[in-house]
Amino acid sequence: MTTRTAVETFQRFRRLRRTEPLRALVRETTLDPGDFVYPIFVAHGRGLREEISSMPGQFRLSPDMLADEARELRSLGIGAVILFGIPRAKDDVGSEAYAADGIVQQAIRALKDADPDLVVITDVCLCEYTDHGHCGVVVRGEVDNDRTLPLLARMALSHVEAGADMVAPSDMMDGRVAAIRRALDEAGYTHVPIMAYSAKGASAFYGPFREAAESAPQFGDRRSYQMDPANAREALREIEADIAEGADIVMVKPALPNLDIIARARQRFDLPIAAYNVSGEYAMVKAAARMGWLDERRITLEVLTAIRRAGADIILTYHAKEAARWLAG
Repeated sequence: MTTRTAVETFQRFRRLRRTEPLRALVRETTLDPGDFVYPIFVAHGRGLREEISSMPGQFRLSPDMLADEARELRSLGIGAVILFGIPRAKDDVGSEAYAADGIVQQAIRALKDADPDLVVITDVCLCEYTDHGHCGVVVRGEVDNDRTLPLLARMALSHVEAGADMVAPSDMMDGRVAAIRRALDEAGYTHVPIMAYSAKGASAFYGPFREAAESAPQFGDRRSYQMDPANAREALREIEADIAEGADIVMVKPALPNLDIIARARQRFDLPIAAYNVSGEYAMVKAAARMGWLDERRITLEVLTAIRRAGADIILTYHAKEAARWLAG
């Protein structure tokens, strides 16, 4: 008979990793299709389903194609979308952004007719609608913050009047959350929430989106209003300011380069936190998977889990449909 005389000097973490049921039992972070918001690009026309070359599996869709999209999302357990519009014509003040018959306004009505319970969120920004490609009114070569605010408020109100459940200002103008909240409240839409793009960096990861939405700036860049990605403390100040102005949900964008910001925001603020797994992040995974350099299913779910683990409650992601299928299977 042997007698154990000493306590082992190491811990056996592997006891709870030995089988998949054990790993599932103690898993700290989980994914669910209900966590996802699926971005949709909408354009004028009929029967339009045009694949975006830099974002395989993503399409520009005409409003008549959205009922099928809504049914597919419902079948996958994805309950929310965010809309981005490609207008018929552009001008210096982005007129179609707030037109009653604008492309996003048409898309909202089509989606709500197809599935009234689908949460329809709209991106509020002028960049897709202006002929110069900037997110606000340009005066003497610079984006004028205060002249832009009334147009953003008008745009948000037009989306809500068309049936949107939530608006999401992404322009990064100072004071735009307060301006939109005031406009919605004065029009009687006190119940409509705002999801603010609060910490939105001037990122190189947006390249494929600009192709998809035809929104590249025609001169200069957006660094005078989008955040310097090097600034973490400023990101928290931006979030705090948007909460004070009336934001109901705050967003960090892009997600992967800013996992530290998501984590710090989660520790500091009690509001729901969204994170945008943006077009460049999606395109990199797709490109590498097509070359056979990585396992697309495993890396996609790992990426989304990391975003959730950092503290995001909501993930805006182009991977939503595939991820939902993989999670179900």
